[in-house]
Amino acid sequence: MIGGVARELRVEAERTNERRVLVLAGDRDRGIDGAYDAVAALGVDNESVSLVSTREGFRFEELRPRSADELLGRTREAVVLDCHERFVPNALGRAVGAVDGGGLLVLLTPPLDDWPAVRDRFDDSLAVPPYGVDDVTGRFRERLVETLRTHPGVAVATLGNDPEGDAVVRDGLTGAAPADDGNRAEAVDTVGPRGAPPGATFPAAAYDACLTADQSRALRAFEELSEPDSAVVVESDRGRGKSSAAGLAAGALALGGDDVLVTAPAFRNAAEVFTRARELIAAEAGSDPDGRDLRTPAGGRVRFLSPAAAAAEAGDADAVIVDEAAALPVRVLEGFLDAPAVAFCTTVHGYEGAGRGFAVRFRERLLDSRFAVRDVRLDEPIRYARNDPVEAWASRALLLDARPAVDAAVADASVDDASYRVLDPDDLLADETLLGEAFGLLVAAHYRTEPNDLARLLDAPNLVARALVADDRVVAVALLAREGGLDNETRREMYEGERVRGNMVPDVLTSQLRDEDAAAPRGLRTVRIATHHALRDAKFGSRLLDEIHAEFGGEIDYFSVGYGATLRLLRFWKRAGYRIVHLSTSRNDASGEHSAIMLRPETAAGRDLLARHAVAFRDRERDGLSDAHRDVDPDVIRGALGACSAPVPVDLAETEWRSVVGASVGPGMYDSAPGAFRDLALAALIEGTDLGDRAERLLVRKVLQGRPWEEVADDLGFVSTSACMRALGDAYVPLVGRYGTDFALAERERFTGE
Repeated sequence: MIGGVARELRVEAERTNERRVLVLAGDRDRGIDGAYDAVAALGVDNESVSLVSTREGFRFEELRPRSADELLGRTREAVVLDCHERFVPNALGRAVGAVDGGGLLVLLTPPLDDWPAVRDRFDDSLAVPPYGVDDVTGRFRERLVETLRTHPGVAVATLGNDPEGDAVVRDGLTGAAPADDGNRAEAVDTVGPRGAPPGATFPAAAYDACLTADQSRALRAFEELSEPDSAVVVESDRGRGKSSAAGLAAGALALGGDDVLVTAPAFRNAAEVFTRARELIAAEAGSDPDGRDLRTPAGGRVRFLSPAAAAAEAGDADAVIVDEAAALPVRVLEGFLDAPAVAFCTTVHGYEGAGRGFAVRFRERLLDSRFAVRDVRLDEPIRYARNDPVEAWASRALLLDARPAVDAAVADASVDDASYRVLDPDDLLADETLLGEAFGLLVAAHYRTEPNDLARLLDAPNLVARALVADDRVVAVALLAREGGLDNETRREMYEGERVRGNMVPDVLTSQLRDEDAAAPRGLRTVRIATHHALRDAKFGSRLLDEIHAEFGGEIDYFSVGYGATLRLLRFWKRAGYRIVHLSTSRNDASGEHSAIMLRPETAAGRDLLARHAVAFRDRERDGLSDAHRDVDPDVIRGALGACSAPVPVDLAETEWRSVVGASVGPGMYDSAPGAFRDLALAALIEGTDLGDRAERLLVRKVLQGRPWEEVADDLGFVSTSACMRALGDAYVPLVGRYGTDFALAERERFTGE
């Protein structure tokens, strides 16, 4: 029976160039047997099928749920997703995105009536201490089951104890008309413009190979890579042919003699790029045995390197093409800015790879670079028809197309008129518009949002959400996590190296900063906070925080936040009453920034926690700025020190004051007492002496980070090192006045008469 259902789905899917879903609900072993029957009925090679499961021993390609990212950028005839034991929403997103037009996604699930109440290993990850797995709810799966039961293109079969007990609840057939040529991927002769457009420099054969007008436009944009200091950003949803267009562009550039360096999270993610490049240059190309280095008689080549290796060699290539750019850390993406010309291909929905680091963080850096940036968006599907019901189902089930309210709907919103709202998970489950707008804000404003986060929002017992609403539209949203309040045994285990999920701030303060009592006070951490982009700088974020502080202030010992540190954000959180306790020594892979942790105490326990860690931060930075933090952006250091609440004792010997005073108003030298200069610089930046931006950067770069004079002068735009030295002396004039002892002031009078 299962084979017959799969065959019917396959026939309709191929006829319409769409995809279908087959749900096998019931016993796991029976589901696996049914999946074998379904795949056999499709008549496809085992090599074109992937199975995602916690089990092993299948004849198809096997992937663990946590390794489903390996499906990114690939095309499969069928994907089987085993939802028993560990159902990971991210894996569902990866699986459905890999299925080609005419293909089938097979889901193995518990009985649909029972599934929302089932607790598996993914639920264990949501049960962060002090909560247990019984505190986790099943709203995400309840919502998912409802979509499976109602959405077109989804077949549901219930499995009995033997095949005679199987029943088809939904056949999944839509009765859709056959796809016209314009929607069929194989209809090359009738799709898209033929030949090169006027003024094009790429060969006509490259344009002939385009399947849609969107692809042709993208290919024309890729021609910019022939010119130095050019960058192209190609954005699309899955299945729009951006990788194919990139491959045609790479082949065309190589035919012209260029060295084109291609990178992606893994070579399999760039397979389509090389397939299309090879097709274009096949008559002339040679290649290495594994197909990662294509060469042309003109001396051009298309070669693949891993992201780290490609970033290191970007300056040596003529052009670099980065596929699945959103899956790469920002710190790696920055390396491609050394290339003469570069293209980034990104997926705008579906949260590919690590998240939205490219769109949220790296995009600004690209626009600030030397490159002239050309943007292209592809909307027309290629791998399946435009009205593919499975794309619509996945978008709804995982909120892959979640967006904030349209700009016009919130343009007149006033921060004073907005209302504060509790986003109860049951209300979110019942109101698709509310859920979509709230989650859409989190997606649009943060570099790391993924389908798993939707499950956390609806089911995790430690998370709460709050929003500001204007005219029934969500204009600001915050996701908050309860942390701390852990028992003695858990705190001891954390101190001795055990990881405790969902308690980020207590974990850092305990395991890294060696405070065994840090996890005893109860905290509320702002995991994410976002304001509608049309209302930025209108105080909505501050108002939302004020409301949160008022609501929870009597329940907890402190508020906290952890984020990728920038000067703007450090100052925002300082204005909200938060003070820094930690700045990471390494950059975050996704954001490319050093992570800051800040606290806002509410009780005596919270104030004690802040006091001891503020002092520890101050003392760490005095030494760490010339070591682990030696390369951190000086503006980040300025902001971090300015957000430190620990006072700085200044206790210099007379010989040290002689050096400081002499360097500021006399013939003294900085090098004669660098420790004294460091103490004063630390005090000035922490206690807020207003010296001006460049003078403060000078204190950070030279005095605290110990950079060479020539480097500091160049970084800060001084005309010479001597001018930089004089500026440093000038910066200490007000510091002598503020911190100087009677001896120091008398010493100053010797030179100035004042």
